[in-house]
Amino acid sequence: MSNLLGEAFETRARQYLERRGWRLITRNYRCRGGEIDLIMRDRGGVLVFVEVRARSHHRFGGACESITAAKRRRIVLAARHYLLRRPAGACRFDVVAFDGPDHTLSWVRNAFEAG
Repeated sequence: MSNLLGEAFETRARQYLERRGWRLITRNYRCRGGEIDLIMRDRGGVLVFVEVRARSHHRFGGACESITAAKRRRIVLAARHYLLRRPAGACRFDVVAFDGPDHTLSWVRNAFEAG
């Protein structure tokens, strides 16, 4: 996926979550070995690390299925790095996925665990 296309999906995901009362903390947080697309605070104050994925066809599985164990490890590594610098209370990992030719949005809360 091109950077511009990836940014467009991240923007759509951010706007979707903001309409639900969430607040953006940072976008594209990077550290050595990992990256998080969006870090947001939900309406209840929980810090949420959001992975945004898009697939226009299911030939190799849907957007959610494209998050491999290695990708989850890189996301968790980046989240731990972020939390070392900015401690927070409760946090979780969500996925916003866009699937099919019409890029239907689906939101998976607590998509995976850090452990």
